Amino acid sequence: MSQQIELTVVMPCLNEAETIGTCISKAMNWMKQNSVSGEVVIGDNGSTDGSQALAEGLGARVIAVPRKGYGSALMGAIEAAKGKYVIMGDSDDSYDFANLGPFLNELRNGYDLVMGNRFKGGIAEGAMPFLHRYLGNPVLSFIGRLFFNCPVRDFHCGLRGFRQDLVTILDLKTTGMEFASEMVVKSTLFKVKITEVPTTLSKDGRTRPPHLRTWRDGWRHLRFLLIYSPRWLFLYPGIFLMALGLILGFFIMQGPLGLFQHVYFDTNTLLYAGAFTIIGFQAVTFGVFTRTYAVEAGFLPAKDSLERIIEKFSVEMGLIIGLIVFLAGLAGTFYSLYVWEQSHFGQLDYPKILRVVIPSVVSIIIGLQTVLSSFFLGVLSVNKK
Repeated sequence: MSQQIELTVVMPCLNEAETIGTCISKAMNWMKQNSVSGEVVIGDNGSTDGSQALAEGLGARVIAVPRKGYGSALMGAIEAAKGKYVIMGDSDDSYDFANLGPFLNELRNGYDLVMGNRFKGGIAEGAMPFLHRYLGNPVLSFIGRLFFNCPVRDFHCGLRGFRQDLVTILDLKTTGMEFASEMVVKSTLFKVKITEVPTTLSKDGRTRPPHLRTWRDGWRHLRFLLIYSPRWLFLYPGIFLMALGLILGFFIMQGPLGLFQHVYFDTNTLLYAGAFTIIGFQAVTFGVFTRTYAVEAGFLPAKDSLERIIEKFSVEMGLIIGLIVFLAGLAGTFYSLYVWEQSHFGQLDYPKILRVVIPSVVSIIIGLQTVLSSFFLGVLSVNKK
């Protein structure tokens, strides 16, 4: 029987007695009218309002999912699905389960993930809060496209279709609201075929407040996007800070830097430039560490450009580079001691000597960090059987 089922419609549920019956009826009627062999599976997260009995009475299968969370409820239902394809959507009667044709057609055409686009299909008045419609969704969708080159324009649409085995391939981990982001991000990273179709969004059919919390869940989505993008979280900001620090430091080492009339940057700014360089270097190394660990743990796919650079970098190469930078700082330190000795260990021309001392200290710190980071990267890169 499982091979005869083409489509499983999956819905998460936590006390949805007001609307779950409507959602199930719409999905089943659509499948019947379009001669689609399918089923409806409910991932129940511990409802206490009789949602389970309502769903079973309408012919849906109910899967009890003890572990709390939107993602957990969906994963429990998806894993129990018997269909070749899965279409998931919330059970609050806001998504259009009476028009699943565009999703199923694109799945039949060979796409692995078919996302709904509510901005193209239409959003009913009052269906999406102002902040979600004009700030949260557009900003997070833009960040998703920027960080991952994702083709999706409505990153957080809950109505989407995919091959049933896709969640196994992607090895989805999150249990909460960020489950939706993880599916899109990993689908993009693993280069599965993605497309979008227009869909509508209606006003929530429930009388109680939704489970979604605007700021909390928005931050969780943003945090997830940052964590899954070591480039934008660590590497690019680190490179920017290092470049800013090195450029400022280079010019101020020559003497006071005047950019505007009566405005000069001197050794105080040189100290901040050194701090920018150190912090930037740490951010870059964190990006490399995060990327290496994520590949080893299976969170991110291997063999992008950063991964190829890491592969060519050896512990020995890092040790050599680190020692060279460290010795350069040590040489500057000895030179500053020589200058101090020449003044019989008395008062120095501090603006002049700090142009030597500050870069020397920065070189010593970065040199030692390079040595230690090389060993740590070697540990992370040990092949696991």
